[in-house]
Amino acid sequence: MALVYVICGSKSDLEYGKECIRMLDRLGVDSQIFVASAHRSPETVDEIVEKGEKEGVGVFIALAGFAAHLPGVIASKTIIPVIGVPINSSPLLGIDALLSIVQMPGGVPCAGVGIGKSGAQNGAILAGEILALQDSKVRQKLQELRLEQKETIKKANEELIK
Repeated sequence: MALVYVICGSKSDLEYGKECIRMLDRLGVDSQIFVASAHRSPETVDEIVEKGEKEGVGVFIALAGFAAHLPGVIASKTIIPVIGVPINSSPLLGIDALLSIVQMPGGVPCAGVGIGKSGAQNGAILAGEILALQDSKVRQKLQELRLEQKETIKKANEELIK
């Protein structure tokens, strides 16, 4: 059973969606990836949300560029947490997508992370943190990731001192 659904607003967003999947795999979180557009295939969005609710998905991650309505549309259809990842595919380099995600009306929250690849990674980590509230294995993987990040910085500094 997938615990996180990663939904890309278009085929061109898949490289970022796959970045989410890589991080979720690293955290030991089952996931599934889809492509669905809030504007071009709203019925598919509905089907994915319904399927996720039936399968017990814990978090939806939605990636979208330009107006980035996908995360907000998903949030409007479920009470399962939604994390929006803005993609820098527009002439505004993702600022438009970021604002669309974080400026949801009161009562329909959607978490937002940074633009692009780091946002995709952080979206997956945030999903892991949400799931870790109930899953000690995911919590342990997150702690290991943090330790690894600290060690990378420590080694970089040691190399500079040499």
